[in-house]
Amino acid sequence: MLVLTRKPGEQIMIGDGIVITVLEGRGDGVRIGIEAPRGVPIQRREVIEAIAAANLAAAEAGPDAEDALRGLMPPRATPADG
Repeated sequence: MLVLTRKPGEQIMIGDGIVITVLEGRGDGVRIGIEAPRGVPIQRREVIEAIAAANLAAAEAGPDAEDALRGLMPPRATPADG
């Protein structure tokens, strides 16, 4: 991990197309601005982790999931004897 000290107004460049500008320090946090090409997704890590955890929880089937699904389906028609 690269650790840098920057003052408000100073910038950090990542590659050719991403610029991070320190806007101001606030107590125990800092405000930053990020300029990046439109195609580069920028997300907060905690949001990505929360979405991943919610997706995993939604994908897990409970012990009664099969019975619940069967209850939602109409009964199967049996072929007439004939």
